Amino acid sequence: MKEVKTPKKPLIFYYVIVLLALLVFNLIVSPILLNAKVQEVDYGTFMKMIEEKNIGSVEVDDSEIVFTDKDNQNIYKTGEMNDPTLTERLYESGAKFTRNIEKGMSPLLSFFLTALLPILLFALIGQIMAKKLMSQAGGPNAMAFGMGKSNAKVYVPSSDGIKFADVAGEDEAKENLAEIVDYLHNPKKYSDVGASMPKGVLLVGPPGTGKTMLAKAVAGEANVPFFSMSGSEFVEMFVGMGASKVRDLFSQAKEKAPCIVFIDEIDAIGKKRDGQMGGNDEREQTLNQLLTEMDGFGGNNGVIILAATNRPESLDPALTRPGRFDRRVPVELPDLAGREAILKVHAKKIKTADNVDFHTIARMASGTSGAELANIINEAALRAVRSGRTVVEQADLEESIEVVIAGYQKKNAIMTDEEKKIVSYHEIGHALVAALQTESAPVQKITIIPRTSGALGYTMQVEQNDKVLMNKEELLNKIATLTGGRAAEEVVFGSITTGASNDIEQATKLARAMVTRYGMTDEFDMVAMETVTNQYLGGDATLACSADTQKEIDKKVVETVKAEHKKAKALLEANRAKLDELANYLYEKETITGAEFMNILGK
Repeated sequence: MKEVKTPKKPLIFYYVIVLLALLVFNLIVSPILLNAKVQEVDYGTFMKMIEEKNIGSVEVDDSEIVFTDKDNQNIYKTGEMNDPTLTERLYESGAKFTRNIEKGMSPLLSFFLTALLPILLFALIGQIMAKKLMSQAGGPNAMAFGMGKSNAKVYVPSSDGIKFADVAGEDEAKENLAEIVDYLHNPKKYSDVGASMPKGVLLVGPPGTGKTMLAKAVAGEANVPFFSMSGSEFVEMFVGMGASKVRDLFSQAKEKAPCIVFIDEIDAIGKKRDGQMGGNDEREQTLNQLLTEMDGFGGNNGVIILAATNRPESLDPALTRPGRFDRRVPVELPDLAGREAILKVHAKKIKTADNVDFHTIARMASGTSGAELANIINEAALRAVRSGRTVVEQADLEESIEVVIAGYQKKNAIMTDEEKKIVSYHEIGHALVAALQTESAPVQKITIIPRTSGALGYTMQVEQNDKVLMNKEELLNKIATLTGGRAAEEVVFGSITTGASNDIEQATKLARAMVTRYGMTDEFDMVAMETVTNQYLGGDATLACSADTQKEIDKKVVETVKAEHKKAKALLEANRAKLDELANYLYEKETITGAEFMNILGK
């Protein structure tokens, strides 16, 4: 189907019309108006004015005589007569002889002043007035003038742009996007086979994993213009403005094709349409316009659309169907090798000591995103500067991980000796229960130095390798470890404190997940009781069961936590001597390493 377009007159057409009108005015109308100022008199009047010496300037040619009065106020003309003494009499009357009474000008200058200059002045005044009115009306996006400009940031190709080499830890995503780059370089290779590239690529993943950086890397590798815009920039108060911005964006992109259009946080305009009356008509119109621009009747015109979101489940199905966003590229949290590669990439920007072990740092930073790893490197560099050193050492990187996880040290925090002793036993309780159980992560560090996050101390456990799956025993051991702090307080002091609030929250959440999501109970077997929403934004869960079932779930969660709490308490009572020794050592040192802990424990 061939698209039929309504022919439009170009803007130059209207400029030509105005120019012709000015030329007609200058060539016909203007001479008539000028001649209307010249009074035609008889030759007798001319003779009389000569006798009265009332002649100012005079011009005599072959057909007529043009003259002015003494004050040069009025212009007259009369016919030429055979008068041999005319010149002498004019000379005696004091008249001035001239060829041009009115100063003439060149034709080019006259054309410029009378034709081009007015057009330029009108255009300049129009631009100034438009800008002034737009600023008074709220800027270029004001509906009063229907601008509807996209305001997209355009990045032209540059030699120092971001490349795939600058993005580490996302090998699978880069492999998927490399095909897009190859298509932009060699479209014929694909057209010969009959293949067409995806119109849109959707990057999904948690915040900070490098979705925006990957999009820029694609543009850098392809060496094509890159249009960047956030989904929230399409959202306007007035209906139709967002759709106008979409049209303008794609119009610019088609002019600069091949190019890449990147829409960040596309869920701002791409949410599912609920069909309810009185909804957000502006957002739906914007979405409809986006769908139309992505679909269209033409084939691939060299415009590749990239989009990023943290909430893929909220996008409209019409947006994610094949033909629009054909390909979904997950950009997940990096694994151990990915974290190490990311750390090394960011470490190139700073000076590091030769003995820095990035593998150990990567293991300690389990579960962190690329943005957090970049922040860890920067925090380490800042710590080195505060310490008066010019290179970043291993200790700086380890401390920066703790800053990202638990916050800065509260150096002015004051704890009584009794509180300090309770915190020491609490943290050793966690570490000892973890060490006495099988299949628990090794203890890396224990500290009782308060942090700005509110933690009075913490125990860091680090897995040797990333774990994708966890069995039931590992989860139960983890719950027991979380209850170990409270159990130590009960065993030693016979009382409990508020210090276990975060432990209680985590243990309860983990036990509930075992019952409702993981199917790790005999009572409910493999029945899902919870639905997870926003998996990349915290993973909020919603119960989907009856009130009676919920009551049974709560009962099972309590039983699970109580059983593991009892197990932790029994382990600490059986190893009371080691508990006291380790707690006293931590009380004195305030911070101990995993190696010191295991040495005292005798393992």
